Amino acid sequence: MSAEFRRFLYPPDSPRITELKGLDAYEYREAAKRDPFTGGLIRGWKPLQLNEFRGITEDGTLRSDCHRLTPALPGEEAPVAAMIEAALALEAALDDDGRRALNHPVDAVEWQTWANPEFLQFDTGIRLEFQPAEVRRRALDLVRASLSPEGFSLVHGMMLINGFLGEVVGLESILNEFSYNVALYGRPDPVAPWGWQLFGHHCAVNCLVVEGRMVVSPIFLGAEPNEIDEGPHAGVTAFTERIRLGTDLMAALPADQRRAAVIYRRMVDPDMPQGRVHPGDERHLAGAFQDNRVIPVEGIRVADMPGDARRIVLDIVETFVSPLPSGPRAARMREVRSWLGETWFSWIGGHEPGDVFYYRVQSPVIIAELDHHCGVFLDYDTPKPFHIHTVLRTPHGNDYGRAYVRAWQARQR
Repeated sequence: MSAEFRRFLYPPDSPRITELKGLDAYEYREAAKRDPFTGGLIRGWKPLQLNEFRGITEDGTLRSDCHRLTPALPGEEAPVAAMIEAALALEAALDDDGRRALNHPVDAVEWQTWANPEFLQFDTGIRLEFQPAEVRRRALDLVRASLSPEGFSLVHGMMLINGFLGEVVGLESILNEFSYNVALYGRPDPVAPWGWQLFGHHCAVNCLVVEGRMVVSPIFLGAEPNEIDEGPHAGVTAFTERIRLGTDLMAALPADQRRAAVIYRRMVDPDMPQGRVHPGDERHLAGAFQDNRVIPVEGIRVADMPGDARRIVLDIVETFVSPLPSGPRAARMREVRSWLGETWFSWIGGHEPGDVFYYRVQSPVIIAELDHHCGVFLDYDTPKPFHIHTVLRTPHGNDYGRAYVRAWQARQR
């Protein structure tokens, strides 16, 4: 039986497909600038990248009590030695021009150029699809060395699904497993801050380590469709647990709390203020180029939920931080639990199994969003269960580990 998404394939002779056939990433970048829709997105996002980084807040005021830099506790250290080995191996596989393109200062503004659309807005670092196989392999080795096994599988799964989508719609030159950029920030070091970035269609990961501590955010992971139903990678799926946990949580809430959690009943609701649904981001608020956004809390306080519902919230958070290795993940979850009294949960849309919806978990130290989206390379104009975007952020200035980097730099003066 065919997967549901196949009912929404464009005909092979559709202009949506034929007008993009054969374009490479750089040719498509120029075409995207001229397109009324994607060109509008590019013009809206471009100036935001230049803003001085402050961090996402609830009310515009940064809190200084959220991200104190202390060395990692025993057993919670990042796998820094393996990361250094992998990063140096990646550099060694490149020529001088490639190494110059790859490397940036640890606090460079280029961190903020990541994006999740399929068109290449900022060509930061090196573009993997134009690199030899050895460079591609070593880039993936760096991701694997840094993340948990399930985290690497999830991130690489987004890349595989992207390649699968390209094959299904016949646009392999735009959508493929390696249509992603990789950059290094700072020099690989056992103690001093440094990190790496991977970004492209439906997959963006920013990773920094310092003094054994690890920050992996922002993370954007998405999929259209969220399954591979044929070929060598058949069986790869994405976000089924995050979706199930969302509806499980709503079912676990008492009726009055469920009503309070739902801030809008429809995915595009007449009660929404102008701009609440963004043409590119749709309902999620903390995506690319939103590094300094003010996002007020909404919905209900997690601390007021029944115990079983609170446990599901933490299960949701754990799926979002699963890219972290076990030690840093334990530290991150302890941090999240310590702020549970200031953690909020909100919902948009239906909440029965099979419904489409948006949800957000938000506290001073984490934002986790999931949103069902409309079609981009498949033909539908209302959100579907098989097109999902997810976002993870660290509010109050520690996206990109920036609060830690600034604390480290202050000590060196």
